[in-house]
This record gives sequence, structure tokens and C-alpha cells, in this order.
Amino acid sequence: MRSIVHALARVTALLGGFVLLALILLTTLSIIGRSVNKVLHADFFDTALTGFSQFLLDLGVGEINGSYELLEAGVAFAIFSFLPICQLHGSHATVDIFTAALPGGFNRWLAAFWEVVLTAVVILLIWRLFGGLERYYGNGETTLFLQFPVWWAYACSFAAGVVACIVAVYCAIARLSGALTGRDTLPNQSEGH
Repeated sequence: MRSIVHALARVTALLGGFVLLALILLTTLSIIGRSVNKVLHADFFDTALTGFSQFLLDLGVGEINGSYELLEAGVAFAIFSFLPICQLHGSHATVDIFTAALPGGFNRWLAAFWEVVLTAVVILLIWRLFGGLERYYGNGETTLFLQFPVWWAYACSFAAGVVACIVAVYCAIARLSGALTGRDTLPNQSEGH
């Protein structure tokens, strides 16, 4: 089970990373296109190089239509894609100023308690995300420019969220097991990876 959970978390994080890289490229190209388009509309190009500037404008040099819509959907997916790996390695933000000096057994129980709480929060978030998915699937709403159904973004985020739920439940069980046996099978949250 451990290797399956680790593989799920890694694959989901890699998918989120690829989407994030694609979004960076898309945004960069869109900004460059918008800037070049603005320059091509400047007085110099309108008067001195009218044919050349019009040729470039006719090629479609400009902002990429719908880039904001893709960015919004892609970033949501990336966030949900990184949740499992963060959960697995205990990489969420922690403040352990007071607990660092406490005995290991107490810290294991404290980590198990917060792991269970975080698991409940992740499950609640994904449950509500599913509610949004159902609502947008049912009403057929589409994005303004690209006209793709809004539920597509919810479905992709939900798929990553399901992996986050699986990993969260695994981590909660592992932390509780570690608290009961005194052996940690997951990295300590203060170690981070």
C-alpha cells in the first residue's frame, strides 16, 4: 500500500508540475504577444512600417485569447495536485517552537491528532469541490472566451483531490499507528522534505 500511495502522490505532483510549466509558458507568450501587439500599434509602426506591422498583426500577434481562463483552471489543478505530496512528506507549514522540546511520544500523538484534523479538512474540501462539480456540470456554464465547460476544471481538480484524500487517510492511519507503536513510518512534520 505504501508504494502505491507514494506513486500516486508523485505522479499527481508531476502532473501538477507539468501543468504549471505549461501555464508559465502560456502566460509568458501571452504577455510577449500583448507587448509586441502594443508596439505594432505605436505611431512609428502605423506610419513608417504600416505594411510590416499589418502583416504581423494579421498573423495574430497579440495576447493569447483565453489565457486567463486556462491559468485559473490550471492553477487550481496544480494546487490540488501538490496536496498529496505535501501531505505525504509533512511539508505543510508548521510551528513547532514549543513542541520541539517535548518528548517524542507526545509529539507523535500531537502529529497524529493534527494529521487526522488535516485529513478531515481535505475530505471536506474535496466533498465541497464535488458539490461545485455537480452544480457546474448540471447548469452547463462555459467560460467566456474559450467556451469550454467550467466543470472540466472542477473535474480535473477533483481527480487530484481524490488522490489527496487517499494520501491523507493513509497518512492519518500511519501517524496514528506511529503514535501507538512508537515507530514513525512517515517523516516527522518538522523534518519536511
